Amino acid sequence: MDKPQRGYWCECWTQDLTDETQPILRASFDAYSAPQADRWVAVALRTISPALDPDASQEAWEWLYEGRIATRKALLRAEPNAVALTQAGTRITWTIRPVIFLPLAHRQGTELPPCAAEFKPHTD
Repeated sequence: MDKPQRGYWCECWTQDLTDETQPILRASFDAYSAPQADRWVAVALRTISPALDPDASQEAWEWLYEGRIATRKALLRAEPNAVALTQAGTRITWTIRPVIFLPLAHRQGTELPPCAAEFKPHTD
């Protein structure tokens, strides 16, 4: 990747609703197409659905059969999207946002500046 590339930043968050703690980031994923982004959520939902209570499982399968189409359309319009369900007092939310991935500079074949040798890490 040598130039900026459009894609999607995907995250999975959980929040304990019983004590109103802050959401916790559980996973993230960089997708380079709308199908790849919604597939990440679909795989997660299919994987956990057998362990969900009936209501949460129903929410998951509704998204898999119907909501996924709306999600894909939103992503293709470069709009962010989220999928959420509640399981036993825990809210699980997957977010997908359009982004532009910037290339990172690499150091292969590049010499560091002379001052790099002067850096001495702390040895506390």
